[in-house]
Amino acid sequence: MESKRKKTEQEPKRLSWFWKWFLNNQVVTALLIILLILLILNAFTKVSYLFDPIWQFAAVVGLPVVLAGIFYYLMNPAVDYLEKKGVKRIYGIILLFLVVLGLIIWGVVVIVPKIREQSISFANNFPDYLDTVDSKVREILQDPLFSQFQTQIESYSDKIMSWLTDFIQNFSKTTINGIGRFVGAIATIVVAIVTFPFILFYLLKDGRKVAPYFAKFLPNHWRKPTLAVITEMNAQVSSYIRGQLTVALAVAIMFIIGFSIIGLDYAVTLGIAAGFLNLIPYLGSFLAMIPAVFLGIVGGPIMLLKVIIVFVIEQTLEGRFISPLVLGSQLAIHPVTILMVLLTSGKLFGLVGVVFGIPIYAAAKVLITHLFEWYKEVSQYYYEDERTDEELSKEK
Repeated sequence: MESKRKKTEQEPKRLSWFWKWFLNNQVVTALLIILLILLILNAFTKVSYLFDPIWQFAAVVGLPVVLAGIFYYLMNPAVDYLEKKGVKRIYGIILLFLVVLGLIIWGVVVIVPKIREQSISFANNFPDYLDTVDSKVREILQDPLFSQFQTQIESYSDKIMSWLTDFIQNFSKTTINGIGRFVGAIATIVVAIVTFPFILFYLLKDGRKVAPYFAKFLPNHWRKPTLAVITEMNAQVSSYIRGQLTVALAVAIMFIIGFSIIGLDYAVTLGIAAGFLNLIPYLGSFLAMIPAVFLGIVGGPIMLLKVIIVFVIEQTLEGRFISPLVLGSQLAIHPVTILMVLLTSGKLFGLVGVVFGIPIYAAAKVLITHLFEWYKEVSQYYYEDERTDEELSKEK
Protein backbone atom coordinates (compact mmCIF):
# COMPACT_ATOMS: atom_id res chain seq x y z
CA MET A 1 0.00 0.00 0.00
CA GLU A 2 2.79 2.37 0.89
CA SER A 3 4.56 1.72 -2.42
CA LYS A 4 1.33 2.44 -4.33
CA ARG A 5 0.91 5.69 -2.43
CA LYS A 6 4.46 6.74 -3.24
CA LYS A 7 3.90 5.97 -6.92
CA THR A 8 0.72 7.99 -7.02
CA GLU A 9 2.39 10.92 -5.23
CA GLN A 10 5.33 10.84 -7.65
CA GLU A 11 3.10 10.70 -10.72
CA PRO A 12 2.49 14.17 -12.22
CA LYS A 13 -0.95 15.57 -11.82
CA ARG A 14 -2.83 15.57 -15.11
CA LEU A 15 -4.13 18.98 -16.07
CA SER A 16 -7.30 19.49 -18.04
CA TRP A 17 -7.29 21.09 -21.50
CA PHE A 18 -9.28 24.02 -20.06
CA TRP A 19 -6.46 24.77 -17.63
CA LYS A 20 -3.76 24.44 -20.29
CA TRP A 21 -5.41 26.50 -23.00
CA PHE A 22 -7.30 29.11 -20.96
CA LEU A 23 -6.48 29.41 -17.26
CA ASN A 24 -2.73 28.98 -17.73
CA ASN A 25 -2.45 30.94 -20.99
CA GLN A 26 -0.70 34.33 -20.92
CA VAL A 27 -2.61 35.72 -23.90
CA VAL A 28 -5.99 34.76 -22.46
CA THR A 29 -5.02 36.20 -19.07
CA ALA A 30 -3.98 39.49 -20.65
CA LEU A 31 -7.19 39.66 -22.69
CA LEU A 32 -9.29 38.99 -19.59
CA ILE A 33 -7.51 41.78 -17.70
CA ILE A 34 -8.06 44.20 -20.61
CA LEU A 35 -11.72 43.16 -20.77
CA LEU A 36 -12.18 43.82 -17.06
CA ILE A 37 -10.52 47.24 -17.33
CA LEU A 38 -12.79 48.17 -20.26
CA LEU A 39 -15.86 47.00 -18.36
CA ILE A 40 -14.86 49.08 -15.34
CA LEU A 41 -14.27 52.15 -17.51
CA ASN A 42 -17.62 51.63 -19.22
CA ALA A 43 -19.33 51.40 -15.82
CA PHE A 44 -17.69 54.68 -14.76
CA THR A 45 -18.99 56.43 -17.89
CA LYS A 46 -22.55 55.42 -16.97
CA VAL A 47 -22.30 57.06 -13.54
CA SER A 48 -19.96 59.94 -14.45
CA TYR A 49 -22.44 62.49 -13.08
CA LEU A 50 -21.64 61.22 -9.58
CA PHE A 51 -18.10 62.55 -9.99
CA ASP A 52 -19.09 66.07 -11.07
CA PRO A 53 -18.59 67.54 -7.56
CA ILE A 54 -15.13 65.97 -7.45
CA TRP A 55 -14.16 67.50 -10.82
CA GLN A 56 -15.48 70.89 -9.74
CA PHE A 57 -13.51 70.69 -6.51
CA ALA A 58 -10.39 69.66 -8.44
CA ALA A 59 -10.87 72.57 -10.88
CA VAL A 60 -10.90 75.05 -7.99
CA VAL A 61 -8.09 73.48 -5.97
CA GLY A 62 -6.00 72.21 -8.88
CA LEU A 63 -4.18 75.40 -9.87
CA PRO A 64 -3.00 76.44 -6.38
CA VAL A 65 -1.92 72.85 -5.66
CA VAL A 66 0.05 72.69 -8.91
CA LEU A 67 1.70 76.06 -8.22
CA ALA A 68 2.53 74.98 -4.67
CA GLY A 69 3.98 71.71 -6.00
CA ILE A 70 6.21 73.50 -8.52
CA PHE A 71 7.53 75.93 -5.91
CA TYR A 72 7.92 73.07 -3.43
CA TYR A 73 10.25 71.18 -5.76
CA LEU A 74 12.23 74.38 -6.36
CA MET A 75 12.51 75.50 -2.73
CA ASN A 76 12.66 72.22 -0.84
CA PRO A 77 16.38 71.51 -1.62
CA ALA A 78 17.29 74.95 -0.27
CA VAL A 79 15.20 74.40 2.87
CA ASP A 80 16.86 71.01 3.41
CA TYR A 81 20.29 72.58 2.94
CA LEU A 82 19.57 75.32 5.49
CA GLU A 83 18.26 72.72 7.92
CA LYS A 84 21.48 70.71 7.60
CA LYS A 85 23.43 73.88 8.37
CA GLY A 86 21.57 74.25 11.67
CA VAL A 87 18.80 76.66 10.66
CA LYS A 88 15.40 75.60 11.95
CA ARG A 89 13.16 74.46 9.13
CA ILE A 90 10.45 77.05 9.77
CA TYR A 91 13.02 79.87 9.80
CA GLY A 92 14.52 78.61 6.55
CA ILE A 93 11.06 78.56 4.96
CA ILE A 94 10.35 82.13 6.10
CA LEU A 95 13.74 83.28 4.77
CA LEU A 96 13.07 81.74 1.35
CA PHE A 97 9.59 83.24 1.28
CA LEU A 98 11.12 86.68 1.84
CA VAL A 99 13.67 86.11 -0.95
CA VAL A 100 10.97 84.98 -3.39
CA LEU A 101 8.76 87.91 -2.41
CA GLY A 102 11.66 90.29 -3.06
CA LEU A 103 12.25 88.75 -6.50
CA ILE A 104 8.54 89.07 -7.33
CA ILE A 105 8.50 92.73 -6.28
CA TRP A 106 11.63 93.38 -8.36
CA GLY A 107 10.03 91.68 -11.36
CA VAL A 108 6.82 93.69 -11.01
CA VAL A 109 8.72 96.95 -10.69
CA VAL A 110 11.40 96.37 -13.35
CA ILE A 111 10.46 93.56 -15.74
CA VAL A 112 6.67 93.87 -16.07
CA PRO A 113 6.68 97.54 -17.18
CA LYS A 114 9.39 96.72 -19.74
CA ILE A 115 7.35 93.81 -21.14
CA ARG A 116 4.22 95.96 -21.22
CA GLU A 117 6.00 98.77 -23.05
CA GLN A 118 7.54 96.43 -25.64
CA SER A 119 4.29 94.50 -26.17
CA ILE A 120 2.31 97.71 -26.82
CA SER A 121 5.00 98.93 -29.19
CA PHE A 122 5.01 95.64 -31.09
CA ALA A 123 1.21 95.64 -31.37
CA ASN A 124 1.20 99.23 -32.68
CA ASN A 125 3.96 98.55 -35.23
CA PHE A 126 2.72 95.13 -36.32
CA PRO A 127 0.82 96.34 -39.46
CA ASP A 128 3.94 98.21 -40.65
CA TYR A 129 6.03 95.10 -39.98
CA LEU A 130 3.65 93.05 -42.11
CA ASP A 131 3.93 95.48 -45.00
CA THR A 132 7.71 95.47 -44.73
CA VAL A 133 7.91 91.68 -44.72
CA ASP A 134 5.49 91.49 -47.64
CA SER A 135 7.51 93.92 -49.73
CA LYS A 136 10.79 92.13 -48.98
CA VAL A 137 9.28 88.76 -49.86
CA ARG A 138 8.11 90.20 -53.18
CA GLU A 139 11.60 91.56 -53.85
CA ILE A 140 13.03 88.10 -53.26
CA LEU A 141 10.46 86.54 -55.58
CA GLN A 142 11.55 88.83 -58.42
CA ASP A 143 14.98 87.19 -58.37
CA PRO A 144 15.56 84.96 -61.46
CA LEU A 145 16.37 82.00 -59.21
CA PHE A 146 12.76 81.94 -57.96
CA SER A 147 11.08 82.78 -61.26
CA GLN A 148 9.92 79.22 -61.93
CA PHE A 149 8.38 78.98 -58.45
CA GLN A 150 7.07 82.54 -58.37
CA THR A 151 3.42 81.67 -58.95
CA GLN A 152 3.27 79.04 -56.21
CA ILE A 153 5.19 81.15 -53.71
CA GLU A 154 3.03 84.22 -54.38
CA SER A 155 -0.07 82.09 -53.88
CA TYR A 156 1.13 80.83 -50.51
CA SER A 157 2.31 84.31 -49.53
CA ASP A 158 -1.08 85.83 -50.35
CA LYS A 159 -2.82 83.11 -48.34
CA ILE A 160 -0.59 83.77 -45.33
CA MET A 161 -1.10 87.52 -45.53
CA SER A 162 -4.87 87.16 -45.89
CA TRP A 163 -4.92 84.79 -42.91
CA LEU A 164 -2.99 87.30 -40.81
CA THR A 165 -5.33 90.11 -41.90
CA ASP A 166 -8.42 88.07 -41.01
CA PHE A 167 -6.86 87.14 -37.69
CA ILE A 168 -6.27 90.81 -36.83
CA GLN A 169 -9.78 91.79 -37.92
CA ASN A 170 -11.43 89.00 -35.94
CA PHE A 171 -9.25 89.48 -32.88
CA SER A 172 -11.48 92.20 -31.43
CA LYS A 173 -14.60 90.06 -31.91
CA THR A 174 -12.94 87.08 -30.26
CA THR A 175 -11.76 89.28 -27.42
CA ILE A 176 -15.26 90.63 -26.77
CA ASN A 177 -16.78 87.14 -26.86
CA GLY A 178 -14.16 85.83 -24.50
CA ILE A 179 -14.45 88.54 -21.87
CA GLY A 180 -16.61 86.32 -19.65
CA ARG A 181 -14.17 83.43 -19.80
CA PHE A 182 -11.28 85.82 -19.28
CA VAL A 183 -12.87 87.27 -16.15
CA GLY A 184 -13.49 83.76 -14.82
CA ALA A 185 -9.88 82.79 -15.53
CA ILE A 186 -8.61 85.94 -13.80
CA ALA A 187 -10.75 85.13 -10.74
CA THR A 188 -9.34 81.58 -10.64
CA ILE A 189 -5.79 82.89 -10.95
CA VAL A 190 -6.33 85.45 -8.17
CA VAL A 191 -7.70 82.75 -5.85
CA ALA A 192 -4.73 80.51 -6.72
CA ILE A 193 -2.19 83.29 -6.06
CA VAL A 194 -3.79 84.04 -2.68
CA THR A 195 -4.09 80.43 -1.51
CA PHE A 196 -1.03 78.65 -2.91
CA PRO A 197 1.51 80.29 -0.51
CA PHE A 198 -0.32 78.71 2.45
CA ILE A 199 -0.33 75.30 0.74
CA LEU A 200 3.35 75.76 -0.12
CA PHE A 201 4.25 76.66 3.46
CA TYR A 202 2.72 73.49 4.89
CA LEU A 203 4.19 71.38 2.07
CA LEU A 204 7.68 72.66 2.90
CA LYS A 205 7.06 72.21 6.61
CA ASP A 206 5.40 68.78 6.66
CA GLY A 207 5.84 67.45 3.12
CA ARG A 208 8.09 64.59 4.22
CA LYS A 209 5.35 63.25 6.51
CA VAL A 210 2.62 63.02 3.84
CA ALA A 211 3.63 59.73 2.21
CA PRO A 212 4.30 57.84 5.50
CA TYR A 213 1.00 59.14 6.88
CA PHE A 214 -1.04 57.69 4.01
CA ALA A 215 1.08 54.52 3.99
CA LYS A 216 -0.19 53.76 7.52
CA PHE A 217 -3.62 52.97 6.07
CA LEU A 218 -2.18 50.23 3.83
CA PRO A 219 -1.54 46.61 4.86
CA ASN A 220 1.86 46.05 6.41
CA HIS A 221 3.33 44.12 3.46
CA TRP A 222 2.31 46.93 1.07
CA ARG A 223 3.82 49.84 2.97
CA LYS A 224 7.49 49.42 2.07
CA PRO A 225 7.03 48.88 -1.70
CA THR A 226 4.45 51.69 -1.87
CA LEU A 227 6.83 54.14 -0.18
CA ALA A 228 9.60 53.02 -2.56
CA VAL A 229 7.39 53.73 -5.59
CA ILE A 230 6.31 57.14 -4.23
CA THR A 231 9.92 58.08 -3.45
CA GLU A 232 11.09 57.18 -6.95
CA MET A 233 8.16 59.00 -8.59
CA ASN A 234 8.86 62.06 -6.45
CA ALA A 235 12.54 61.99 -7.44
CA GLN A 236 11.69 61.74 -11.15
CA VAL A 237 9.16 64.58 -11.09
CA SER A 238 11.24 66.87 -8.87
CA SER A 239 14.40 66.44 -10.95
CA TYR A 240 12.48 67.14 -14.14
CA ILE A 241 10.72 70.26 -12.83
CA ARG A 242 13.87 71.73 -11.28
CA GLY A 243 15.90 70.93 -14.37
CA GLN A 244 13.40 72.33 -16.86
CA LEU A 245 12.90 75.56 -14.93
CA THR A 246 16.66 76.03 -14.55
CA VAL A 247 17.23 75.46 -18.28
CA ALA A 248 14.33 77.80 -19.13
CA LEU A 249 15.86 80.54 -16.97
CA ALA A 250 19.24 80.05 -18.64
CA VAL A 251 17.64 80.17 -22.11
CA ALA A 252 15.80 83.41 -21.27
CA ILE A 253 19.01 85.04 -20.02
CA MET A 254 21.00 83.92 -23.08
CA PHE A 255 18.39 85.22 -25.53
CA ILE A 256 18.03 88.54 -23.70
CA ILE A 257 21.82 89.06 -23.74
CA GLY A 258 22.17 87.90 -27.34
CA PHE A 259 19.31 89.96 -28.75
CA SER A 260 20.46 93.01 -26.78
CA ILE A 261 24.00 92.70 -28.18
CA ILE A 262 22.82 92.56 -31.80
CA GLY A 263 20.35 95.40 -31.21
CA LEU A 264 17.13 93.50 -31.93
CA ASP A 265 13.95 95.23 -30.80
CA TYR A 266 11.93 93.79 -27.90
CA ALA A 267 14.92 91.75 -26.63
CA VAL A 268 13.60 91.40 -23.07
CA THR A 269 10.12 90.29 -24.13
CA LEU A 270 11.45 87.84 -26.73
CA GLY A 271 13.92 86.37 -24.24
CA ILE A 272 11.31 85.86 -21.51
CA ALA A 273 8.91 84.35 -24.06
CA ALA A 274 11.69 82.00 -25.19
CA GLY A 275 12.26 80.92 -21.59
CA PHE A 276 8.59 80.09 -21.06
CA LEU A 277 8.32 78.29 -24.40
CA ASN A 278 11.44 76.28 -23.56
CA LEU A 279 9.33 74.44 -20.98
CA ILE A 280 8.04 72.54 -24.05
CA PRO A 281 10.89 70.09 -24.80
CA TYR A 282 12.45 70.14 -28.29
CA LEU A 283 9.82 72.49 -29.74
CA GLY A 284 9.88 75.52 -27.44
CA SER A 285 13.10 77.13 -28.70
CA PHE A 286 12.03 76.85 -32.34
CA LEU A 287 8.63 78.34 -31.55
CA ALA A 288 10.36 81.19 -29.73
CA MET A 289 12.49 81.92 -32.81
CA ILE A 290 9.47 82.64 -35.05
CA PRO A 291 8.91 86.25 -33.80
CA ALA A 292 12.69 86.81 -33.66
CA VAL A 293 13.12 85.72 -37.29
CA PHE A 294 10.12 87.85 -38.24
CA LEU A 295 11.75 90.94 -36.69
CA GLY A 296 15.06 89.94 -38.28
CA ILE A 297 13.44 90.00 -41.72
CA VAL A 298 12.02 93.43 -40.92
CA GLY A 299 15.48 94.65 -39.88
CA GLY A 300 17.14 93.46 -43.08
CA PRO A 301 19.48 90.63 -44.19
CA ILE A 302 22.27 91.56 -41.77
CA MET A 303 19.91 91.59 -38.78
CA LEU A 304 18.39 88.29 -39.89
CA LEU A 305 21.88 86.77 -40.07
CA LYS A 306 22.65 88.07 -36.57
CA VAL A 307 19.41 86.53 -35.23
CA ILE A 308 20.32 83.17 -36.76
CA ILE A 309 23.83 83.37 -35.25
CA VAL A 310 22.34 84.10 -31.80
CA PHE A 311 19.99 81.13 -32.19
CA VAL A 312 22.83 78.79 -33.22
CA ILE A 313 25.00 79.89 -30.29
CA GLU A 314 22.11 79.50 -27.84
CA GLN A 315 21.24 76.03 -29.14
CA THR A 316 24.90 74.95 -28.95
CA LEU A 317 25.32 76.15 -25.37
CA GLU A 318 21.99 74.69 -24.30
CA GLY A 319 22.42 71.33 -26.04
CA ARG A 320 26.10 70.75 -25.28
CA PHE A 321 26.56 72.24 -21.83
CA ILE A 322 23.46 73.47 -19.95
CA SER A 323 20.94 70.67 -20.55
CA PRO A 324 23.43 67.77 -20.02
CA LEU A 325 24.77 69.48 -16.88
CA VAL A 326 21.35 70.26 -15.37
CA LEU A 327 19.11 67.48 -16.67
CA GLY A 328 21.54 64.73 -17.65
CA SER A 329 19.75 61.44 -18.33
CA GLN A 330 17.59 61.49 -15.22
CA LEU A 331 14.31 60.53 -16.90
CA ALA A 332 15.79 57.88 -19.22
CA ILE A 333 13.09 58.59 -21.82
CA HIS A 334 13.86 58.26 -25.52
CA PRO A 335 13.46 61.51 -27.53
CA VAL A 336 10.96 59.83 -29.87
CA THR A 337 8.86 58.86 -26.85
CA ILE A 338 9.00 62.45 -25.60
CA LEU A 339 7.75 63.74 -28.94
CA MET A 340 4.93 61.17 -29.00
CA VAL A 341 3.91 62.13 -25.46
CA LEU A 342 3.97 65.83 -26.36
CA LEU A 343 1.83 65.34 -29.46
CA THR A 344 -0.68 63.11 -27.67
CA SER A 345 -0.99 65.16 -24.48
CA GLY A 346 -1.15 68.39 -26.48
CA LYS A 347 -3.97 67.01 -28.63
CA LEU A 348 -5.93 65.79 -25.58
CA PHE A 349 -5.30 68.55 -23.03
CA GLY A 350 -3.86 71.51 -24.97
CA LEU A 351 -1.12 73.67 -23.46
CA VAL A 352 -1.50 72.08 -20.01
CA GLY A 353 -0.90 68.65 -21.53
CA VAL A 354 2.20 69.86 -23.39
CA VAL A 355 3.73 71.36 -20.24
CA PHE A 356 2.84 68.58 -17.77
CA GLY A 357 2.74 65.58 -20.12
CA ILE A 358 6.38 64.57 -19.64
CA PRO A 359 6.50 64.59 -15.78
CA ILE A 360 3.15 62.75 -15.63
CA TYR A 361 4.50 60.18 -18.09
CA ALA A 362 7.70 59.81 -16.03
CA ALA A 363 5.68 59.17 -12.86
CA ALA A 364 3.37 56.73 -14.66
CA LYS A 365 6.39 54.93 -16.09
CA VAL A 366 7.78 54.35 -12.59
CA LEU A 367 4.42 53.01 -11.37
CA ILE A 368 3.93 50.70 -14.36
CA THR A 369 7.51 49.41 -14.09
CA HIS A 370 7.02 48.43 -10.45
CA LEU A 371 3.64 46.85 -11.19
CA PHE A 372 5.20 44.82 -13.99
CA GLU A 373 8.01 43.63 -11.69
CA TRP A 374 5.39 42.60 -9.13
CA TYR A 375 3.41 40.78 -11.83
CA LYS A 376 6.53 38.89 -12.95
CA GLU A 377 7.10 37.61 -9.43
CA VAL A 378 3.47 36.64 -8.86
CA SER A 379 2.69 35.10 -12.25
CA GLN A 380 5.98 33.15 -12.59
CA TYR A 381 5.64 33.48 -16.36
CA TYR A 382 8.90 35.38 -16.74
CA TYR A 383 11.45 32.98 -15.24
CA GLU A 384 15.13 33.19 -16.11
CA ASP A 385 16.83 30.20 -17.70
CA GLU A 386 19.64 29.22 -15.34
CA ARG A 387 21.34 26.89 -17.83
CA THR A 388 24.74 27.88 -19.16
CA ASP A 389 25.46 28.75 -22.78
CA GLU A 390 27.30 25.43 -23.24
CA GLU A 391 24.24 23.44 -22.12
CA LEU A 392 21.99 25.42 -24.45
CA SER A 393 24.36 24.88 -27.39
CA LYS A 394 24.45 21.11 -26.70
CA GLU A 395 20.65 20.97 -26.81
CA LYS A 396 20.70 22.69 -30.20
